[in-house]
Amino acid sequence: MSDCLFCKIINGEIPSQRVYEDEYVYAFRDITPQAPVHILVVPKEHIASAADIDENNSHLAAKCLVAAAKIANSEGLSGGFRIIANSGPDSGQTVLHLHFHILGGKPLGTGLVATE
Repeated sequence: MSDCLFCKIINGEIPSQRVYEDEYVYAFRDITPQAPVHILVVPKEHIASAADIDENNSHLAAKCLVAAAKIANSEGLSGGFRIIANSGPDSGQTVLHLHFHILGGKPLGTGLVATE
């Protein structure tokens, strides 16, 4: 998609701090990290959200998760890490390109949602 922020990052139109890349996946450091390690893992093919994963593109989501495990290992996250994929406005998804957040580098606690 020509107006997608992550597509522009993947294509090199917008700079990023790349940490991993292969034929299917691009990963880069989040510009507003929520943990000492906060990396976004995105498929190179545009998929809007987890709700748009289907039989034809599910292999790309799997490639992202394989890459996430490799990245966590290379980042030294031996104590554990969290992978999050937001899907849709109620989840807080702000960029409509499927992406997985890798969070780690400190104890993250057990809570998964904000309590307000």
